[in-house]
Amino acid sequence: MNDDTREKRWQDHFPRRLPRYALLACLALVVVSLGVALLPARQPEPAEPPFSEQARAAALAETLQLLAAGNQLGTAAGGSPADNSADHAENSEPPAGAGNPAVERTVTLLTTQARALLAPGESLPGPSGAAATDSGRATPPGSATSSATPAPSAEPSSGSTTEPSAAASAAPVPATAAGLVAAIAESGNQRLADAAVADGGMARLLAAVGTGQLLQASALAAGTGITTPPADAASPQLSGTCPSGSAAGQSAEEQSSAGQSAAISGVGDALAAVVRTEAQTIYGYQVALPRLGGDAAESAAEQLARHGVLLSGAERLSELHCATVPPREAGYALGQSFLASPAAGLGGLEAAALPVYGDLVALSDGETRQWAIAALLGTGKRAVLWGADPGALPGLDRAALESLPAG
Repeated sequence: MNDDTREKRWQDHFPRRLPRYALLACLALVVVSLGVALLPARQPEPAEPPFSEQARAAALAETLQLLAAGNQLGTAAGGSPADNSADHAENSEPPAGAGNPAVERTVTLLTTQARALLAPGESLPGPSGAAATDSGRATPPGSATSSATPAPSAEPSSGSTTEPSAAASAAPVPATAAGLVAAIAESGNQRLADAAVADGGMARLLAAVGTGQLLQASALAAGTGITTPPADAASPQLSGTCPSGSAAGQSAEEQSSAGQSAAISGVGDALAAVVRTEAQTIYGYQVALPRLGGDAAESAAEQLARHGVLLSGAERLSELHCATVPPREAGYALGQSFLASPAAGLGGLEAAALPVYGDLVALSDGETRQWAIAALLGTGKRAVLWGADPGALPGLDRAALESLPAG
């Protein structure tokens, strides 16, 4: 009887308390939702920068350290600070060291390369040793990122030869000629390794920086009486066949995409330019060889054979890329100055071939690009052999150098 009474009482009270229960449930939901809304959202992990940006940042960091070591070495060699003229102050460029001309040329080359490696918003370290930025902040001269709004993703990650790293440049470069030569050569080899993997335009820049550094390491070694470090890049063994017979005979439906067709055309055009350049260079060596004597004639004969190998390689690569091989011409106009000074003329031919190989580096990939990088370095070495100046960035044309930021 009591149980029935309690059950009847609860049944009478529950309908009247139902709105209260519903209100309490709604309030609980509101409180929970507010708590969830007030919790800070988890920030997404910053995206890893592309390989090409990592390679550029690492190259800039190491070049700035080499530049600082070169300035220190040059100042010590000259016994006095470098030129602090108004022009240097206006351009905000590190002053070149006085004393040994080879050291001064090294500083000039590294300064030009650092300017070429700057990203928008970055600037070279000023006379005070810190890089001024658009926001007025300063960045240490060894930093790879001196932009006005640096982001974590701009810092290169550590890695091996396939993942560029600025960590290797954390230790200061010894301010000795031997230490600087070794560091420049090591940096040059790393730049060439990164160029084999980076995107087109950046690959060309890195190949130019690496080639220039390796050539300058040899020049600095010779100018300071140090053993010249080896400077070479392995050329791959070319293999394979044209995958589709003839690119010219393909219809639009047979091509996978317009982008692929344009890429094939770009590589083919670059290889055709290499073939024509090598054929002209061979003709120049054939004309110069009877006019040279002694060691110069022996060296010219060796380089003539090397150019024959390069021409055959370029023709072979053209076939692998289904590109038309330009026919060889019977002769080329060389000019009276070439006949009067054949050694200087050969240097001019080698220097003129550098941008051609730079184009091929930018437009190709895989073993074709590796072949082009090796040929670029070899061409730069031959230009130096004949007394020509390959410049701070072999493989980039003069117009690209003139468009570099002032510092």
